[in-house]
Amino acid sequence: MISTTFGRGRRASHAALDASDGVSAAAAAAESLIRDKVDAKAQKVTIKHEDLENLDMPAMTMVFRVKDAAILGKLKAGQNIEFVADRVDGKLTVIEVK
Repeated sequence: MISTTFGRGRRASHAALDASDGVSAAAAAAESLIRDKVDAKAQKVTIKHEDLENLDMPAMTMVFRVKDAAILGKLKAGQNIEFVADRVDGKLTVIEVK
C-alpha cells in the first residue's frame, strides 16, 4: 500500500486489491468522518469524506454500502475513520476500514 500525505496532515492511500473480489486495483482510502448514521439492517453507512480520486468524486457526505457486514461492527456515529471504497457491482461500497 502506498500512503501520500497532503497539506494539513491529510492522507490518502492507494491499495492494490484482488480483482477477483470485483474491486479495481485503484481503490483509494481517505480520512473521513462517520456522520449521523450507521444502518446495520440495510448494511449502509453515511460518511463525510475527502476527495476519492479512484471514484472521481469530490469531497462530500454520502451513503455507502459495505462489502461485509462485519465492517459495521467497527463503526459508530462521529468516529473518524480511514476507509477504502470502490464500485462493486456498480454500487459505491466500503470495502475496508482501517
